[in-house]
Amino acid sequence: MPDLVILRHGNTFDKGDAVLRVGAGTDLPLSGSGREQADAVGRALAERFGGFSRIFAAPLKRTMETARRVCAAQDAPPAIETEESLTEIHYGPDEGKPEEEVVARIGADALAAWEESAAPPPGWRVDPAALTGSWRAFFEKLAGGPGPVLAVTSNGVARFALAAADEKDGDFPQKLKTAAYGVVRIGPGGGARVVAWNLRN
Repeated sequence: MPDLVILRHGNTFDKGDAVLRVGAGTDLPLSGSGREQADAVGRALAERFGGFSRIFAAPLKRTMETARRVCAAQDAPPAIETEESLTEIHYGPDEGKPEEEVVARIGADALAAWEESAAPPPGWRVDPAALTGSWRAFFEKLAGGPGPVLAVTSNGVARFALAAADEKDGDFPQKLKTAAYGVVRIGPGGGARVVAWNLRN
């Protein structure tokens, strides 16, 4: 049964920067601290898993750069495969806006519902059923193949892997911290069990 490691990209903002709501329409590279995070998690993943048989990443600067930095810690990494289904959601009218403006528009309760139960606020371009289905299709694609496998994505998309899994070894939070990862064990028929979530080492 291959292990799928789902990794969120590193920081796109550093201390003192104005933090924006970054989605599919805001293609930022990693910040200085984000590059350090990606290097650190790359070393941690190399120590825990050795080499990856396949590495997938969403086609955004921050996800591709994170994947490249993880590859740098591997002895003989495979080529990075672009995976569109891992691309972050679009935050609609809140895309690229400062967080205080986002909260002012949708309210703290709506933002909390997103963080706690993946319920999209009004106006965000996100289809929970479609994203859950995309993860299930991805699990099926990997079933029976070699492992471990790495998928680098963003927080808005990663959380739906929890909904797509058949089993979870705990009551995991929806959110992945930057440069944190989860581990999903893929069964022969594409069934999935989340065995860890929100790890950095």
